[in-house]
Amino acid sequence: MGKYLIKQTKTGIKFDLKAGNGEVIATSEVYTTEKACRAGIASVQKNAPVAGIENQTEEGFAKVKHPKFEIYNDKAGEFRFRLKATNGQIIAVSEGYKALSGCMNGIESVKKNAGSDIVKQEA
Repeated sequence: MGKYLIKQTKTGIKFDLKAGNGEVIATSEVYTTEKACRAGIASVQKNAPVAGIENQTEEGFAKVKHPKFEIYNDKAGEFRFRLKATNGQIIAVSEGYKALSGCMNGIESVKKNAGSDIVKQEA
């Protein structure tokens, strides 16, 4: 099983969702408080397992209701995903993947590891 790692940044607090192998599979925005960060984790735990997938890299892609994973191409042409909650807010984003299959594997890993424990990293 993976884990959520809460950590301090220069501008606030964020979390990374790590898979069982230690790889970061999703990252949050920077929050102002630990309470808000933990609420973001709770939202991933609730939404990721039931989220649909909207592949915006396909021409004429089918729209999917929230919660959803949106797959898109970044400026470097890599595949990325963002997880949006039922209210449409982005709650987690991925790294860039060279291939669509890697991005899809990342989404499956987030769904599988969404229920992981929370670990707070001390500064």
